[in-house]
Amino acid sequence: MLSTIASEQNINFKQFIYKFEAMNTPCEIHLFASQKSRADEVAKAILGEAKRLEKKYNYYDENSFLSLLNDREVQTLDAETKSLLRRAKQYYKETNGVFDITLATIKNLYTTETSLENLKKQKTALLPYIGCEHFGIKKDKLYFDNEFTKIDLGGFVKEYAVDRAVQIIKKYKLKSALVNFGGDIYALGTKPNGEKFKVGIKDPNNKSKHILFETIENEALTTSASYERNYQIEDKNYSHILSKINLQKFPKSVTVISNNCVLSGVYSTSLMINPDIKIKNRVIIL
Repeated sequence: MLSTIASEQNINFKQFIYKFEAMNTPCEIHLFASQKSRADEVAKAILGEAKRLEKKYNYYDENSFLSLLNDREVQTLDAETKSLLRRAKQYYKETNGVFDITLATIKNLYTTETSLENLKKQKTALLPYIGCEHFGIKKDKLYFDNEFTKIDLGGFVKEYAVDRAVQIIKKYKLKSALVNFGGDIYALGTKPNGEKFKVGIKDPNNKSKHILFETIENEALTTSASYERNYQIEDKNYSHILSKINLQKFPKSVTVISNNCVLSGVYSTSLMINPDIKIKNRVIIL
């Protein structure tokens, strides 16, 4: 379901704001167009694409394509999935194993275990099966080297959906837009008056306030934060950002600005785990 708001910007363009939910997150698109019908068409296409990706790669839906791969019921990959998995392997290599989609192998433990002792025991047993080296792609086939390794594109697909939304906007030849899927943001061009888009970064100590603002143009901005979600087991809290090791200390939030949302998302998450990872893009660690 799309909701829309229109506001005057200048004599030639109006701003149309569309809101919907996809991938369990609120999504918002700001489109600058001369005609509402054109903006509506673009927004409808973006919504359709976001819902398609949500259905295809939903880790928790036993009927999703991703679940069929994890259950070894399907082995043949389409071009899109093969590309995403290869990109994930490349980021795994570039981050020295920090960004790892196979952490899904232990993901369910944090939602099903109620005992810290059992969590530790089960996690220890599954650790040998974590790592992107445990799956491979030969031609159009996905291979696992064991029965336990699972993959989750949840930390990847939302950002990919933003990049796909931007491709759709460009296809319709709109020059100015802001896409925001749950804080994963891309600014296409500038506002019609020439101003860059200004994005607020939340204060990790008071998420109702912004600690600073960044201006972006043809850039993506993502923020990963330890305060957003967590798992509670007995008296211990675990960040939703999983790692093979038990993190003793990590940043409260990391923001990365780059030329695409997937790259920003991968590194904002990875830097939460290891702030020493080298990256050429703009990074804000709080």
